[in-house]
Amino acid sequence: MTIARTICLGFLAVISVGTFLLILPFSTYDYHWNNPIIALFTATSAVCVTGLIVVDTGSYFSFWGQLIILLLIQIGGLGYMTTTTFLILLTGRRFDLRQKLAIQESLDRPLRQENSKTIIRSIIGMTLLFEIVGALLLFNFFKEKYGEIGALWISIFHSISAWNNAGFSLFLDSLVGFQDSLIINFVIAFLIIFGGIGYSVIIELYLWILHKIKKRRERVFLSLNFKVVISTTAFLLILGTIMFLLVEYKNQNTLASLDFRSKLLGAWFQSVTTRTAGFNSIDIGGMTISGLFLTMGFMFVGASPSGTGGGIKTTTLRILTNCTRSVLRGNDQVVMYKREIPVSLILKAVAVVFGSTIMVISITFLISFIEISFHPAFFDTEVSSFQVLFEVISAFTTVGLSTGITASLSPLSQLLIILAMYTGRVGILVFMAAIVGEINPRVVQYPEERLLVG
Repeated sequence: MTIARTICLGFLAVISVGTFLLILPFSTYDYHWNNPIIALFTATSAVCVTGLIVVDTGSYFSFWGQLIILLLIQIGGLGYMTTTTFLILLTGRRFDLRQKLAIQESLDRPLRQENSKTIIRSIIGMTLLFEIVGALLLFNFFKEKYGEIGALWISIFHSISAWNNAGFSLFLDSLVGFQDSLIINFVIAFLIIFGGIGYSVIIELYLWILHKIKKRRERVFLSLNFKVVISTTAFLLILGTIMFLLVEYKNQNTLASLDFRSKLLGAWFQSVTTRTAGFNSIDIGGMTISGLFLTMGFMFVGASPSGTGGGIKTTTLRILTNCTRSVLRGNDQVVMYKREIPVSLILKAVAVVFGSTIMVISITFLISFIEISFHPAFFDTEVSSFQVLFEVISAFTTVGLSTGITASLSPLSQLLIILAMYTGRVGILVFMAAIVGEINPRVVQYPEERLLVG
């Protein structure tokens, strides 16, 4: 039982429990036994904080079903190992070495024995703080239309879903009905952003702001991870807003009918949610081909390490971008902010992109083959392989945006979408490591030889 297998089996266990609970009659609105495929798909989408759905969450599931989905989102957003560790802390048990290593692997950072408990408590506390503040801000907006009881549940559900970058909504059209609301476009957006940049960046940002407020003389040294995540996230948010505004400005199905203020809000919200969350304030199925291509690119990049979003991560993008720049300049080292990047990290970044690309292409091919062979009418309804590719990328990067074909897929294709969501959440490298098993370090050093590339 390797660390990778512990993480993968842990997520499978949570998905299995969630599936069983969502099958039971009390989970559905009309109290009937749920379809196992629907229950499995929904549970996987919730645990993997994706947001892809085959039925409308708000009308198909009862309050108890929605509560189960919300709990699965919370567990999935925190991560299986973080949740397990928190339960260990509550029961007063001690960590063993395997648990410590598993936490280190799931958080993608080294931990010392003395600070592991503090970090877990900080993650839980930070999560609750952001979710409570988000729910309170949303409650004041929703209570006028839905009353205090209805507004309380809607606010809690959407705050937790947004912070965990899940994209589940209780509204049939997601957030399209609130596309001109400043509260929705900024509260939901900032919950998504902070949930996606990772807990370590938030803690470092908090300490930096506290240092500035107290006007201390000693200099604060920000980590390379902080600089890369913040700068890359800000750049992608600004670039996405501008690009979505340009490509969808005259599209009657999305932004053309709105005033400039609402167009700007719509472009901003799509720039935020496209990389991580899966909420939408415009009709994704009505977007232009350029807009869909742009969306797929941003989805593939995703959020940041230790955040609640998926994708190849912002740090991977920056490493490979700087690696390309170093090659063009004739340099042998990859340098970022006057720090040299280790070769091991460059190899890991290449492996993540390569593995992710192979997984997306393979699942897209299999779904297209299955639908053409056994469900030919599927492609006769103006559905193309391009939309299948969009769906697979959205599932693998745990974004959850869809052009509306999810429910139309055959059960076998939906199982492949489930596989994409699962591998995207546990991480492609962790997933492959769980299959391969323990790897013994190489003890033989081979001679070096040049190879033609490019």
